[in-house]
Amino acid sequence: MGVRKRQMAERIKAEKKQVAFAKLNNCPTSPRKMRLVADLVRGVQIEKALAILKFNSKESSRKLEKLLLSAIANWQAKNEDGDIEAADLFIKEIRVDSGAMLKRLRPAPQGRAHRIRKRSNHVTLVLGSNNNIES
Repeated sequence: MGVRKRQMAERIKAEKKQVAFAKLNNCPTSPRKMRLVADLVRGVQIEKALAILKFNSKESSRKLEKLLLSAIANWQAKNEDGDIEAADLFIKEIRVDSGAMLKRLRPAPQGRAHRIRKRSNHVTLVLGSNNNIES
């Protein structure tokens, strides 16, 4: 029983080494706008994803580009002797969740008030490797 658990733990550790992630919390754009850009790069190789984000005109793409570069740096920190080109990294998962909402009141006609919801989001980006390189 103990040997089997140890083998399982070693396999999980090897799988975790191939995966790196980065999180962006409380980004002050609406989740809907961020998801439009996130859908463009989901499942794409990192070189192509960086090109897509660099030449996209939306503000969200700048923030996602920075997040992707952070995830790449996290992968390099985990795999110091690994080569990015040989690892064949791609965006395994990108998730956009809604964050805290700032609620404001705006004057409306006839003495009423309308509620303005200033939305924010949390983005989680997970990089995966197509090649299982054992170092």
